[in-house]
Amino acid sequence: MAEQDETPGMPENQELQALVSKFRLNKGGTVRMFNGVATLIFFALFLGGTIFAFSSYMATGSALVFSLLEFAFFVFAWIISSAARIAAQWEKGLVFRLGKFNGLRGPGLFLIIPVIDTVAMVDTRIQTLDIPKQQVITKDNVPVSINAVLYVKVVEPADAIIKVQDYTYAVTNYAQATLRDVIGGMTLDELLAERQKIGEEIEKIVLAESKNWGLEITNIKMQDIDMPEDLKKMMSRQASAEREKRANITKAEGDKLAAVNLAEAAKTMFSSPGAMQLRSLQTIDGLGPSASNTVVLAVPLELMEAVRAFAGSLKKE
Repeated sequence: MAEQDETPGMPENQELQALVSKFRLNKGGTVRMFNGVATLIFFALFLGGTIFAFSSYMATGSALVFSLLEFAFFVFAWIISSAARIAAQWEKGLVFRLGKFNGLRGPGLFLIIPVIDTVAMVDTRIQTLDIPKQQVITKDNVPVSINAVLYVKVVEPADAIIKVQDYTYAVTNYAQATLRDVIGGMTLDELLAERQKIGEEIEKIVLAESKNWGLEITNIKMQDIDMPEDLKKMMSRQASAEREKRANITKAEGDKLAAVNLAEAAKTMFSSPGAMQLRSLQTIDGLGPSASNTVVLAVPLELMEAVRAFAGSLKKE
């Protein structure tokens, strides 16, 4: 991991990601549990040794013998107590005996051979890893900055530790490169409209490689997509124009429908004189009872009907 951190020209966000990944690997991705069993064994053995050393001091009266026995029992208690290890329910312990992988232990209490065995704890829960924001050129030559989040789970702890130096750093960078490749083959409109499809495609590619590292990719979600400000303004104007276009079309369709209904109403009133009279009365009634409204009928409707009837009789003659 140190060699990767010293690589010249590495971006600052990748250095930070490497440090975070290293911390997660060393800590097992979780807060370490207090090993009460080992502490109890240590104090029990050390207390027994202290009593024995004090008895020897009382018998011999030599402070040197007491000090040597105290130190010997302290080292003995520390070595024996280090054999007891505890793994949480979500952890697996990889035991290496003289540097060679010996097997998996946990969850729960397990014993190792002190000094000879070493243990590496691995968190098997789903971990959330941030894919740093990066600039990508789309297929239609539009620069966008995008970041994502990766959900990964260790299913084979031995492969995750033995086959790859730092599995969190490796899978994050692989997903970052895959994200850049996939988005580079799409247009901006496809990127904005098909986030779910892009995430599934990236997940499929990363999963194929991460299986060799003992990992399982549960999901990949894209978060923020940043574009140049001038492009955002152009898209905003385009959206406004599109909404105005739909509004004008809707208004024109409404005017057309209103004209058709008015034409039908005119035909009905022309064919039925009573309907025209009823409409006139409704209009007068709609003016309201206020004294400020004055209605003047220049020609009464009955007179108009009489004139129309006289004209019709003259035509017949």
